[in-house]
Amino acid sequence: MRKNKRKILIVDDSELNRSLLADMLEEDFEIVEAENGVEAIRILHERELEISLVLLDIVMPQMDGFGVLSMMNRTGWIKTVPVIMISAESGGMYIDRAYDLGAIDYISRPFDERTVKHRVACNFMLGARQKEMSELLTRQIYQKEKDNSLMIEILSHIVEFRNGESGLHVLHVNYITQLVLEQLVSMTDKYKLTPQDIRVISNASALHDIGKITIPSEILNKPGRFTPEEFEIMKKHTLEGAKMLGDIPYRKDEELVKIGYQICRWHHERYDGRGYPDGLVGDEIPIAAQAVSLADVYDALTSKRVYKDAYAPETAVKMILRGECGTFNPLLLDCLRELAPKLEKELHLVSLGNASEEKIQDSVKHILKGSRSDASARSIRLLERERQKFRYLSDLTGEIVFEYTSVPETLLLSERGAQTLGLPMRIDDPQNNAEWHSVFSKDDFNRLLESMRSASAISPVITSMFQLTFGGERKWTKIVAKTMWGDSESPEFEGAIGKIMDVNDETVTMRNLEKKAEVDERTGLYNNDTAKLKIEKLLAEAGGRRFALAMFDIDDFKQANDKYGHLFGNKVLAAVADRIRANIRSTDIAARMGGDEFVIFMEYQDSVLPQTKRIFKRLTEKYCEFDVGISMGVACSEDASDYETLFLMADTAMYSVKRDKKNGFAFYDKSMKGTLKQQN
Repeated sequence: MRKNKRKILIVDDSELNRSLLADMLEEDFEIVEAENGVEAIRILHERELEISLVLLDIVMPQMDGFGVLSMMNRTGWIKTVPVIMISAESGGMYIDRAYDLGAIDYISRPFDERTVKHRVACNFMLGARQKEMSELLTRQIYQKEKDNSLMIEILSHIVEFRNGESGLHVLHVNYITQLVLEQLVSMTDKYKLTPQDIRVISNASALHDIGKITIPSEILNKPGRFTPEEFEIMKKHTLEGAKMLGDIPYRKDEELVKIGYQICRWHHERYDGRGYPDGLVGDEIPIAAQAVSLADVYDALTSKRVYKDAYAPETAVKMILRGECGTFNPLLLDCLRELAPKLEKELHLVSLGNASEEKIQDSVKHILKGSRSDASARSIRLLERERQKFRYLSDLTGEIVFEYTSVPETLLLSERGAQTLGLPMRIDDPQNNAEWHSVFSKDDFNRLLESMRSASAISPVITSMFQLTFGGERKWTKIVAKTMWGDSESPEFEGAIGKIMDVNDETVTMRNLEKKAEVDERTGLYNNDTAKLKIEKLLAEAGGRRFALAMFDIDDFKQANDKYGHLFGNKVLAAVADRIRANIRSTDIAARMGGDEFVIFMEYQDSVLPQTKRIFKRLTEKYCEFDVGISMGVACSEDASDYETLFLMADTAMYSVKRDKKNGFAFYDKSMKGTLKQQN
């Protein structure tokens, strides 16, 4: 079996169509299936980086193929995951719309195996080439940004070296400027700064004192106070720096050069008009120069100079806020108040050299970013961190923990929570899920969502009281949730992590008891009795539908127990059960009969052979050190209309495999009839 197969997501509401495509492609690809658009979006949300290509049907319930393509455009997935549309709809309108939404190819039904394989292979080659070009572009941009950053730092360090100051001043001013401007845009939209603007300003801040190259060293490094004449000479560094940038013969219209000019000339202006060289007042001073001015003063106060010792960070903040170091924009002073508690720690990290590479990577991301993603990488990291924290608390306290994701809309319950509420751990589309609303009424749940959306990234925690239904009884519960927000200019609500408290830990609904009685505790599959009842009911209501019963056991399972121990044997059983669940349809029935014996009851159309081959192949993949082999017998309802006879036929076919070679499957036929009678 070839390792590390690329994954294809097949999205089609027809199980037969998914099976046909899976049978055509599974030899070369790992198949992931979704039965509607909502499920496809959930899979892409969780596994986007794993999915190499999507085969997408157009006409589906809940969300059609065009809805999936629209969502992939919104999230940016369409740029990295190619989509081939599949449909019987051959009208030009359908095809044009699919291509307009980003589909790269179109395959019509009924499927021709040669065409499907050829189209998929060609588009994989095209996607690989595009990915290669994208990676090359990323590397080139990264190197360019790294070189630009290095040249600016070298030039600035020359100035600092001549000035007798630490080169860290350049890095500190750069980073403080970035933090101040990011805080500013989170508090007000007055200055309309984008992440790109902040990046350029913080980079250009490294040039703020470049004019000091022209100042005589005896003045520049004088340990005492300047005379009036010396101060006038020192003040000229602002004009000289601006002149240097203004006299650049080429590329003077570059944004970095223009912002650098503003910073060099006006970073010593004061908000009350008492600065130099031009005496600008208020917002006559460009916001870039204002931010660098504040950063420059803060770092100068907290750093040792030839003429003074360093002030403590809290002392420096108090001096700036009291107006002892000039007058600044009140909004920037508010930013400083908010940032003060973390500035010392952040600058210490910069001093250790931990920030430069991260800043370069951030620059590359901003350059490559063509459109905003609904869930930023930072938000996903935060969500994962909060998820781990809440799961840990849930394990300690036994409380019900939930995770809500807005796109795609999904609700995840902790294992304890699902058990207590009598619900599955995953609930898709909870706003319209009847099973969920039997516990949490639709109106109440919508009120909870409104409460979460009315929170903010600055104040993310909400607390509410709601009545939930457990086992038919209404109970008051307290819900505490921490909302999650994107990190764009206007953060959008992305989800929440929360817990449901004051619920009696011993509450077990009748539904839980019924489910527990139906399933095998070790594997989670149906037990023998439950499977028999369900299969008998389907056979009685068959009405011309075709069914097959596959029965198998694990070859040499006793040897696995003897060699590796019974705990390992239990893990093998659980792994086989997981593989069964992953490779059958929602309408199929799977059960553990006891020991290492299992049955699968499935519907088929023309032939059950493709389904059987696919399931057999997936079940016989190696598990850890153990080579999983199975002996499987299959009987079809065309040969028997009752469960008992069908079971005996499948059992007979299974033992014919065991006698011959093991690790294979066989269909019951009349040549085995004698064996069947003998077993009876």
